[in-house]
Amino acid sequence: MIQFTALEAQAGGGLFGMMLPLILMMALMYFLMVRPQKKREQKLRDQINAVKVGDEIVTIGGIRGRIFNIQNDEVTISSSVQNTLITFKKSAISAILTQTAETANKTTAAASKESPAEEGEKKPGLLGKIMGKTEDKE
Repeated sequence: MIQFTALEAQAGGGLFGMMLPLILMMALMYFLMVRPQKKREQKLRDQINAVKVGDEIVTIGGIRGRIFNIQNDEVTISSSVQNTLITFKKSAISAILTQTAETANKTTAAASKESPAEEGEKKPGLLGKIMGKTEDKE
C-alpha cells in the first residue's frame, strides 16, 4: 500500500517552486535585454540593405566615409579629402550617419504616417501643451 504524506507533497512541489523564479528571471532577461537588441540589429540590417551611393557611414573599425560604389555585398567608400578608396563587406558597416535624399525621403514618409503634421504647422512644446500655446521656431 502506498502512503502519500503532506511532507512528500511539499518535497515534490519544492522542485517546481525553486525552478519558477529561475524561469521568471530568464523570461524577464529576454524581454529586457535580448529582444530590444534583436530589434536594433534588424533595423541596422534594413538600413544597410537600403544604403545608396552618397550615404555617409561609419565602419566597425571607426572609419568614416561616403559610399562611392556598391557591388553585391561589397561597398567602396571615399574616406578623406584625397579620395582614398576603401572596399569592404557590407557587414562591416556599423552606423549610417547621413543618407541621400532618395533614402531619406523613404524614412521621412514613414515617419509622416505616424505624425501627420504639416511642415508649416507650429507644434506646441511641453510648456505650450500645458499652457495651450504654440512654439515659434525661427
